Amino acid sequence: MSENNKVLINIENLSKIYKIKDRQEGFLGAIKNFITPKYYYKTAVNKINIKIKEGECVGYIGENGAGKSTTIKMLTGILHPTNGKVIVDGILPYKERLKNNFKIGTVFGQRSSLWWDLPVIESFKFNKSLYEIKDKVYKENMEEYSKILDINKLLNIPVRNLSLGERMKCEIAIAFLHNPKIVYLDEPTIGLDVLVKEDIRKFIKKVNKNKKTTIILTTHDLKDIEEVCNRIIVLDEGRILHDGNLENFTNEFGKNRTIKFIAENYNKELENVIINQKEDLLLEIKDNEINITFDKNKLTANDIINMVSNYIEIKDLSILEPNLESIVKEIYRSEKND
Repeated sequence: MSENNKVLINIENLSKIYKIKDRQEGFLGAIKNFITPKYYYKTAVNKINIKIKEGECVGYIGENGAGKSTTIKMLTGILHPTNGKVIVDGILPYKERLKNNFKIGTVFGQRSSLWWDLPVIESFKFNKSLYEIKDKVYKENMEEYSKILDINKLLNIPVRNLSLGERMKCEIAIAFLHNPKIVYLDEPTIGLDVLVKEDIRKFIKKVNKNKKTTIILTTHDLKDIEEVCNRIIVLDEGRILHDGNLENFTNEFGKNRTIKFIAENYNKELENVIINQKEDLLLEIKDNEINITFDKNKLTANDIINMVSNYIEIKDLSILEPNLESIVKEIYRSEKND
């Protein structure tokens, strides 16, 4: 992605606050609710600032209730912000929703773009007409997308007869059919088997690279982020905990490594050696498995092996790198402790 690519999405000080009726239970509660209703306020998105350039593929992650879906709904124009500003390719989505819709594609797990009782191809033809897709573009995209996602054999089957994986492949293809500038993918691989996930990830990467389509991906499957995205935004309780390059993110927060030793036996003095070290080390012992976690910026694997070799009879060892899921969990844990 070129550094000169223009900013497609500009979010400034954006907040969404819901006014929720505080309902009391029972018959008397129903009367009170009607006569003197009480309300409380819930902040779903809290003064966030994000700029996303053309061609970026951004992982937008957080626990349930973190504010991900609310942000996406404001970007697509479904929701009006309470405060702040959101601009998508020069327009305000909630004011010019129809114009915004022509620029974007969406995949929401709970909503389908396919006609349930009709063959899949009819939904594609409908979208061709709806988005005024030229014949040449439609033909090229259908051929390319059908090949990558292997959906040619599905096109004449009614949507209701497709498996979840088959349907999601078609949902992904139709979202990109009109060459949108931005595509929002909300949990596109949830519940799918490994092979289907791989096909979808391969498709997203290829379209992002070849067509410079900007992609915002929300998911709980962090393998999606690792495989597809070059940037990650971590959201918690409506606030941004981290926003940056994926590689820098793993380097900054994924500094801990674990060496797993399989030992014939070990000297219990090892525990004192670990405790007396100046560097923070974590020792876990279970049967014949000994795990030592260390900071890669302070010690090397060789340092650890040399340190413990006099106290254990090593049968085998392996070095475990942190994955994205463990890093994100650690960030949440640290935030809640703070």
